Order: sequence, then structure tokens, then C-alpha cells
Amino acid sequence: MRVPTDTIAAPMFPASLPWLNVATLRMDKQRGRPVLLEFWDFCRPASLRTLPYLQAWHARYAEAGLRVISVHAPGFAPGRDPEAVAAAVERLGIEHPVLLDTDLQLWQIYENQGWPSRYLFNQELRLFEVHFGEGGYHETEAAIQELLDVDAEPVAYLHPEDDPDARIVVPTPDVEGPYSGPYEAGAVWAVLEGEGTITVNGDERPVGFTGAHLLVDHGHHEAAVLELELGDGVTCHAVCFTPGLAPDA
Repeated sequence: MRVPTDTIAAPMFPASLPWLNVATLRMDKQRGRPVLLEFWDFCRPASLRTLPYLQAWHARYAEAGLRVISVHAPGFAPGRDPEAVAAAVERLGIEHPVLLDTDLQLWQIYENQGWPSRYLFNQELRLFEVHFGEGGYHETEAAIQELLDVDAEPVAYLHPEDDPDARIVVPTPDVEGPYSGPYEAGAVWAVLEGEGTITVNGDERPVGFTGAHLLVDHGHHEAAVLELELGDGVTCHAVCFTPGLAPDA
């Protein structure tokens, strides 16, 4: 969403917060370049579905001057562990700067409401474009290109549901803790911590990292039943459901 005014200044980063992939950054030192900042959580499926776009924009536009920053703001207990975040950043192949907002200091300054949330600031560090949740990828990239005076085809949609013309169905709400039972969604994820095995609808699977694990991918919206069993050494913090295309889409 394009901001109708250019009077909202970028908040400064709290000086005490640690960074990954870069030495400490100061927002005021970014003046002269656009800054794309997104709040994310490696345990949240929606953040993982948005992350490849951030990575693609960093690869495409960093040399032209864009600064991409991911602010890790935890919504689950594992995300408050800096070592777990660092392991996720390495596993996910994130190369751009990541700020660890473990106690949600910057989150509160922004009065943020959910994950993911992205904010694009212009070269004068004034808010230029915002988007909350998944989607809006071509709009954000068009705004980036406008600020950089670049003309190129946007990153292709990575999931059919990302196309704003797609007909999607609202999924079952996320459930805290382990869950087995009926649901409606395009895909099912579990936020898992530890190492061991789980059994999903009778299929035993290894768990080798802490974070969001894809359990079921229907490819479209579907009503089904989940049977989830946890082995020793594995904790489930939540089961999450992501949207899918309408069956007749």
C-alpha cells in the first residue's frame, strides 16, 4: 500500500539489539538509499512464504542501493533464543542483515500487529510503502523500482496463492500446542522444537531442526483430518494452517 504522505520518519534501531550477517547498523546512516524492513519469525509459515521475495529483492537490487533488513521478532518461545535464530538464518540461506528484536523493542516502536509486516522507506528515510501479511509482492517491487529508477520484470509469483487474482479460501485458525483433528486449509505446518521423530497421518518423519515444518501440502483448499504424534525429544508449540486455492479455481 502506497503511503499518501512522506512525513513518517523511519524509527532508529535500539542500540542494544544484536545483528546477524552485518556489523551494527544505524538507521540514520542509511540515508541516501531505500530501506526495506520486514518483521518476521522463522517459526511462522507466513514469514517463510514471504522470505524468498526478500531474498530475491536483496539479490536483485542491493547493488543499485537497496538495503534489505529482516527484523526477527519472536512469536514463539524458540524464537527468543539467539542461537536458534542464527541457526535458522544459516539454514534458510539468508544473506542480508537480520536484527534480533528478542524482547520486541522495535516491534513496539512500530506498533506492529503481526507477521510478516514490511515497510519501505525512501532515500530520505520517509515511509513510502507498507504491506501487512503475505501478498502485495509486485506492488512492493514496483515501489522499489520507482525509488531506484529501475525498470525490470518483477519476481514471478512463487505460490499460486500469491497472485492477487487467485481465489483463495480462509483456512482454519492456528492452534496452540500439538493438535490432531479436522481442519480446512491448503497446507498444514507445525512449529517444532528439538530433534527426534513425529508421525503425520501414519507417516513417521525425522525432525532435525527447530522451526516451522510443513506437514501436509494439498496444493489447494481441502477439508481433511490431521493425526499428529510426537516422539521423544520433540515439542510442538503450534499447528498452523495456510490458505489454498479454492477447489474450483
